[in-house]
Amino acid sequence: MDYKWRVRRTAMAALVLIGGIGTGCAQTPPDNSAAANAAAAPVAQTTAAPAVQDEQAATPALPLAASQASVLTPDEAKQNAAGNVAELQQMLRGSELAELRTTYTGSYGASLLFYGKEMTYYVTLFQNKTFWRVIKTSDETRAEAIYRDFAVKSGQLAEVEIRRTRLEAQKAFTDRMIALTQDHANRLQADLAIAREQQALVADQQKQGHDQANALQAQKTAAQAQLRTVQRQVRELQQQVEGGLPIR
Repeated sequence: MDYKWRVRRTAMAALVLIGGIGTGCAQTPPDNSAAANAAAAPVAQTTAAPAVQDEQAATPALPLAASQASVLTPDEAKQNAAGNVAELQQMLRGSELAELRTTYTGSYGASLLFYGKEMTYYVTLFQNKTFWRVIKTSDETRAEAIYRDFAVKSGQLAEVEIRRTRLEAQKAFTDRMIALTQDHANRLQADLAIAREQQALVADQQKQGHDQANALQAQKTAAQAQLRTVQRQVRELQQQVEGGLPIR
């Protein structure tokens, strides 16, 4: 009994020792992996950083958005408040402004004008040749961007006008077609009325002609009977006149 107990205790101790050794072996690789990862991390970061910088350097700068182009800078807002419209109208009386670009859409439009003496650009948005907005700038790129924005806006503003013009033309065309169709219907109605009247007249004439023919036929029959009677009387009288005379 005592012997068995000692054997069991020895086996238990051996198992505990074996389990501790296994646990220690299992825990060793994660520590080495963590250390390896920690050592490799700076290398990866060092390698990735230039790639990101190269990508940022290779990405071209985006052009100014059209919606942002028409937003006035403080200087442009100050100039616009000072009366760019009046200034441009005054300059247009001379011949020093050069018209670089102009876009017309309906009664709206945009223009890019250049004043060479001061290397200044005037970008305008107008309706019926009346200036609505005038932007003055010496920045060529900004002037082109504002002009494109104004050209797009002029097209958007003219959409209602273009639609109205087309609808007016369609309505006028429809009204004209209605008038022409109604006139054609009236002429056909008049022709039909004349045809019906003529048909009634012809029918009456036909009836009258038929009645007259019947009357004439009766008169002809009576006349022929009377003729035969008279001829018979003539023959009888002739016989009486010539009665007793020798016959040839």
